[in-house]
Amino acid sequence: MPGIWETNMNFSQRSRSLFKTIAVVLALALPTALAISSADARVGGGMSSGSRGSRTYSAPPSTTTAPGSTSQFNRTYTQPGTGMNSAAAAPARGGLFGRGGGFLGGLAAGFLGAGLLGMLFGGGLFGGLGGLSSIIGLIIQIVLVVLVVRLAMSWWQRRHTPQAAYANADAGAGPGPQANNRLGGGLGGGFGFGANNAPLEIKPDDYEAFERLLGDVQTAWSNEDVAKLHTLATPEMVSYFEQDLGQNRARNVVNKVSGVKLLQGDLAESWREGETDYATVALRFALTDKTLDRNTGAIVAGSEQPGEATEVWTFARRPGGAWELSAIQQTN
Repeated sequence: MPGIWETNMNFSQRSRSLFKTIAVVLALALPTALAISSADARVGGGMSSGSRGSRTYSAPPSTTTAPGSTSQFNRTYTQPGTGMNSAAAAPARGGLFGRGGGFLGGLAAGFLGAGLLGMLFGGGLFGGLGGLSSIIGLIIQIVLVVLVVRLAMSWWQRRHTPQAAYANADAGAGPGPQANNRLGGGLGGGFGFGANNAPLEIKPDDYEAFERLLGDVQTAWSNEDVAKLHTLATPEMVSYFEQDLGQNRARNVVNKVSGVKLLQGDLAESWREGETDYATVALRFALTDKTLDRNTGAIVAGSEQPGEATEVWTFARRPGGAWELSAIQQTN
């Protein structure tokens, strides 16, 4: 009998210790997950996605609108050292768990699959403690996988980014790109027009197209109109939008962006690559960003209050075609 009591007491102590550990992990991980979910609401998912041709791994020059640096791409189909034309290439499949995810995608899918199967068959990360702990364990696995994969992807990109590309980024744009290409935003808002000595001339009609695309993309995103997005963005960018919209549907939410108004914008750089024209511009714009429950319409993230965002957008144009959104980069 004493042996039985001792065994039960030891099991109880181990269980309490394990649940304390779970509580600590949840306290640390869940706020981060919620913060990520809230910040990633608007079009582009709050991440840097897309391609800038052969300059994908080169940092665009800073501008008056975006004086800081821009984030490296979290999602891109352009491989280091190549100049894949994102306006012409349509990826077959992307995303973390698709072929675009590569090794990291397979690793994440394996961990997540193991957690799901473990819960179904009584095992998993915290198997043996009953249904409740299995569910909690699955939640922890999902949160940890997301965090670990994001960190790993960031490290992988830094590890494989050609350092020479940054040193030569401005060389291909002609002398003094930051001084010559920059069009400081005017006091009245919108794009400020000034001297433009970029290799590819950007005209007032082009700036009007950029401003129009800023609003049209946000509207199509809010309406979940993928067909319209295909007329406004490159196939690569639309593939990311479809992934993000699918995740919103899985969470039973819809993101609504309204009141989009360009407050200030200027040109970072513009160039021609083969038959494709590129223009990277910094945009500071007002918007109302809110995420709603699909069933009740209740706000689950964001608010009715207008806010501001500053992002760096790259547009691409094929011969005889219109400008299309080719990339979105977040500012640091």
